[in-house]
Amino acid sequence: MDVFENIRTRAISGAFAHGEKLRAEVLRNDYGCSASTVREALLRLAALGLVEFQEQRGFRMPEYSEARQHDITQMRIMLETEGACRSMRYGGVAWESRLNAAHHKLSHIESRIAAMGPTEELAQLWMAAELEFHQTLLSACGSDLLIELHLQVYNRYRQIKAEYDHTFQHVASNIREHHAIVDAALSGDETAMRQRIFEHFERHLIPGRPVSVRVDALV
Repeated sequence: MDVFENIRTRAISGAFAHGEKLRAEVLRNDYGCSASTVREALLRLAALGLVEFQEQRGFRMPEYSEARQHDITQMRIMLETEGACRSMRYGGVAWESRLNAAHHKLSHIESRIAAMGPTEELAQLWMAAELEFHQTLLSACGSDLLIELHLQVYNRYRQIKAEYDHTFQHVASNIREHHAIVDAALSGDETAMRQRIFEHFERHLIPGRPVSVRVDALV
């Protein structure tokens, strides 16, 4: 078992509570490994911003705050709009085909959730398909660094929204919004793409708080 990947998955899927202390001496029992192996994994996660570390106080999950959610959401919008618009310019038919395929998978899973209600199996399938869709949206942007930064921010976003994710309160909205993003991608209209992505995340911003995201031009 890959200890780092397993703890990372738990950290972004809601297995640990916000602010929960993470003790290597306890977690080692989950993996049958040494505490030093767990500490190494936790230090890697701290470097990615998914775990907090302080000397003499150890590791813990980040606390939840609306301000942190707002900031992470803004950064995701900025990276995703820029990456999507670049992909529209450079990706061509091959990228459009990959995006359509990723959207078809995601839409099918979201439709099943809407019809049957959320289950643990569907939640796991949705998390994988949702990541695949948004990564495909950026995949032809021509910048490995942008893609890398987006994944780091994506994981922080999923972490802070983990409880929200499992309720699927807005699955009907998600279906419409993901479809609208694909329509914008195929239309070649960058302004429409920026608007659709902003609308997809707008409900996770703090109402009335200034937003440093432009939807009508390059960020």
